[in-house]
Amino acid sequence: MKRRHAIALTAATVSAPFISTSKASEALRWNMVTSWPKNLPGPGVTAQRLADRIVQMSNGRIQIKLYAAGELVPAFEVLEAVSQNTAQIGHTAAFFWQGKIPASVFFTAIPFGLTPEEQAAWIYHGGAQELWEQAYADFNVQPYMAGNTGTGMGGWFKKEINGLDDLKGLKYRMPGLGGEIYRRLGATPVSIAPGEIFGALQSGTLDGAEFVGPASDLAFGFYKIAPYYYWPGFHEPNGTGECLINNKALEMLSDDLREVVRNACAAENSFALAEAKWRNAEALNTLINKHGVQVRAFPEDVLQAARDVGEEVLIEFSKRNEMTRKVYESFNAARSKMTSWSSLSTSAFLNARENT
Repeated sequence: MKRRHAIALTAATVSAPFISTSKASEALRWNMVTSWPKNLPGPGVTAQRLADRIVQMSNGRIQIKLYAAGELVPAFEVLEAVSQNTAQIGHTAAFFWQGKIPASVFFTAIPFGLTPEEQAAWIYHGGAQELWEQAYADFNVQPYMAGNTGTGMGGWFKKEINGLDDLKGLKYRMPGLGGEIYRRLGATPVSIAPGEIFGALQSGTLDGAEFVGPASDLAFGFYKIAPYYYWPGFHEPNGTGECLINNKALEMLSDDLREVVRNACAAENSFALAEAKWRNAEALNTLINKHGVQVRAFPEDVLQAARDVGEEVLIEFSKRNEMTRKVYESFNAARSKMTSWSSLSTSAFLNARENT
């Protein structure tokens, strides 16, 4: 009996994790900067949850203090802050860096491009992660997918859009290549930080705006000023969140902690996409049934013109530099490869389910 008790006690001692009482004082301390207002449904919540995941999965060996947009650096200076090690980690969207890294737009969303599932397939299995790292090499950062807001909506407008002519002269908030499409359709694209959109709509600086989808858009209250909500979000079929980590900070980690960071990003990417599906469905019902939002489909002439112009924009953009060309060719090959399967699987099933 005594021998069995001793063996059991020894086994319990071996299997139980040893947690040093000095863990907190020995922990690596990272600052995280984001492009989002604090706890904004969607990307803001994702950023905080990612930080919490890393702390928990590392057993407290990495501690992270999160700074929302504007608290430490402005929303559009996350890349620079992480590059310079002002912050060791950041959460943002890749297409904000279009001016500095043209190829970055492919790692958030491309008009008429990849769905969230297709994007993940391209990044994880189609060689895009390596291209992403090459594109960012000069900035001393490691990028990862870390969150997804799903397929976006077309956006909010103060007036109805009945055809192409209604886009002429509209001041419309849209970053990335989608903004260039709108410019060629006659609108004036404006790129401003998410936290500034409501005020710009309210003041008349903007006639319309897109951000993400119903859950995040409801939180911002865009419906109070722009009652027409259009679909589909042809400019943003995917909403990949980007985690940036300073390379020197990453190199200071042991191998197991590097895996903690990488796997925390992957876990959040999957979890956030599922959350987006659920919360967007709830929020859309709230917008329609409680706030009387008018959900409208873009007219066919707008969509056809956007398709035509979109392909021109993408081809022209791919010629910016050699890195952009390489990423474009990989992206285009992935889109071509997955289109037939997506049509036979997801699209065909949804049409069958809805009997259309």
